[in-house]
Amino acid sequence: MSDSVSEYNRLRGNDAAGIMKRKGRLMDMLTGYAASHQHPVNVFVHLIGIPTIMLGVLIPLTWVHVSVNELRFDLAQAVVVGFFLFYLTLDAVFAIAFLVLGLLVGQLAAVLGDLPLRYSGTIAAAAFLGGYAAQFIGHAIERSMPVLIRHPIQANLAAPFFQVVEMFKLLGLRDELFNEVQRQIAQRRGQASGAQERT
Repeated sequence: MSDSVSEYNRLRGNDAAGIMKRKGRLMDMLTGYAASHQHPVNVFVHLIGIPTIMLGVLIPLTWVHVSVNELRFDLAQAVVVGFFLFYLTLDAVFAIAFLVLGLLVGQLAAVLGDLPLRYSGTIAAAAFLGGYAAQFIGHAIERSMPVLIRHPIQANLAAPFFQVVEMFKLLGLRDELFNEVQRQIAQRRGQASGAQERT
């Protein structure tokens, strides 16, 4: 009996360590992202621009599809589910909210993707390029380097997740998380300015 209790406690400790590691990774990502997205105009531009970029990417992915018993499955849906599974490793609530948003954008992409190629291709290109142009304008207003320049793969993987996070913030949900993010940003900036003063 004591062996099974100690095994249970050991496994529970591993679960706790895994949870803390995920929370640490989430906090690091949120703090890094939020530090470059403090200006309200930049945040607003990203809230519009990122889903627009998603739409631009997902439209061509809807062109690759199969139908089974009148149910359509396309590559856009597979990509959204893949992102959802990745985001689950960070935070389940944010991941589920992303899945809903992603599937809605994917559904719009499927409708637009069914248009003749000259229209759907033009809409996809305009959404993709326009969304990215908006990001650069937002960062010019904030006077911050876009994360896309420093870490292009990480930025593209994480951006949709952060838009969900921003929606939660705007709705006043999970305030304790956002307060901690702002505290860590202030702490990092304080450390950076202290290091510059010493040199």
